[in-house]
Amino acid sequence: MSDSYGVVAAVVALGLVGLIGAFALNKALTVTYPTEGKLKTYESGVDPVGEGWAQVHIRYYLFAYLYVIFAVDAIYLFPWATIFTTLGYATLIEMFIFLAFVAVGLLYAYRKGVLRWT
Repeated sequence: MSDSYGVVAAVVALGLVGLIGAFALNKALTVTYPTEGKLKTYESGVDPVGEGWAQVHIRYYLFAYLYVIFAVDAIYLFPWATIFTTLGYATLIEMFIFLAFVAVGLLYAYRKGVLRWT
């Protein structure tokens, strides 16, 4: 058992040495001439104007949260639907309970006005 831990430790050590070596080699071989133009922030060919801070509306995060909820819903529904006949009807009740929770979440989001884009 301790031999397998030794092998794992050797592989981790070899990986770390390789990683540190690659960074050190990169640092040693890189030639840089930092000028004011090179140190300036540059994005998409447009010179930066103003500050780099941009506030994002909370609605985008709420839509992402709703997407995650329904993606998880799909992750549970599709495998269940493929083997439903072997599981029996007791799982049908369980799935309707699960879908009821998802529907309550959707109803809550609708009542809060999250689903209105304007």
